[in-house]
Amino acid sequence: MSIFESKPDQLFDRADTPVRPFAFDADVARVFPDMVRRSVPGYGEMVELMGLIARRVVRPGTRCYDLGCSLGAVTRVVLRQTGSDIAVIAVDNAPAMIEGLLGRLSDLPGAERVQALSADVREVLITDASLVVLNLTLQFVESGSRLPLLRRIRAGLVPGGALVLAEKTEPPDGPARELLTALHEDFKRAHGYSELAIARKRSALERVLVPDSIEAHERRLAESGFAGWTRWYQALGFVAWLAWT
Repeated sequence: MSIFESKPDQLFDRADTPVRPFAFDADVARVFPDMVRRSVPGYGEMVELMGLIARRVVRPGTRCYDLGCSLGAVTRVVLRQTGSDIAVIAVDNAPAMIEGLLGRLSDLPGAERVQALSADVREVLITDASLVVLNLTLQFVESGSRLPLLRRIRAGLVPGGALVLAEKTEPPDGPARELLTALHEDFKRAHGYSELAIARKRSALERVLVPDSIEAHERRLAESGFAGWTRWYQALGFVAWLAWT
């Protein structure tokens, strides 16, 4: 099954229903692959590159963590790019996402290596990890919990281990923010979203998805104890880092 195979996202097309705060519920799970494909520029390529990173950095006999795994796009590529002695722990606090992930993994080679947990990523014990992935996850974590989470991840990584962090970032006020915001909305229009759907989803995500600036992310990586990092992907305001111990 393709990581983008799902029902079409029409959740925000009706003006006669109230706009509620965005939640990763069963309705979102049914359309999530289509939603993320049409909302995040280059999402598929970014995920495939995460698999290549896994192939390069994962150590034999260690664990990989996909924190905020949703339906398991990253879990799938990590399975494909790592050996049979690698355990993959896929974590999401939305039961509908974990249920969907298990269904999508049922006939995938290596699925027995996946431990799926319906849990808060802030509370999961991280040990013997050579790779931890936060793919568009930290932006949904309460701001005050972000640094403690990264510190826990850093403490759970083996020597030579790495964190992959991908986030929607917040540019500073001014022309850059205006341009990137406008281009992101153009991207959504080009992929079939209506003005109504764009506006309603924006309202639903307000105060649910809280982005940080690139500088804030990199300051937090330093404060978490990572030895270094590099930006390896950017499309509009979406940025991904690789940080190492």
